[in-house]
Amino acid sequence: MKTVEVVAAVIIHENKILCLQRNDSKFDYIAYKYEFPGGKVEENETSELALIREISEELNLTIEIKEHFLTVDHSYPDFRIIMHSYICNCNSTELILNEHVDFKWLSKDELFQLDWAAADIPIVEKLSSSR
Repeated sequence: MKTVEVVAAVIIHENKILCLQRNDSKFDYIAYKYEFPGGKVEENETSELALIREISEELNLTIEIKEHFLTVDHSYPDFRIIMHSYICNCNSTELILNEHVDFKWLSKDELFQLDWAAADIPIVEKLSSSR
């Protein structure tokens, strides 16, 4: 099974967390699910640089990385994902969806209203339980 290592941003602005809805996918179990934005780390790139680049590409958004939050190791039917998530700040909620179909800014208590990709659920659970 192929293993993919990725980074994800938990972007917080005024106590709201950015949640993004995926587009269609060749894997129906992640199509249109909500996720934290991010992507693959390229060769000779740190996790932090990859995250800043991915968020800029996907959302035209500038972020500031605060700290590592949680690493999730999850096996989907077709691939394994190791996802390093980071708490990030941004100073604007103005964004452009270049890859996703929808977004929401939600409080910690509202996160479970969404249909999350399985690998993102441990991050949602940790966010919801932290005060």
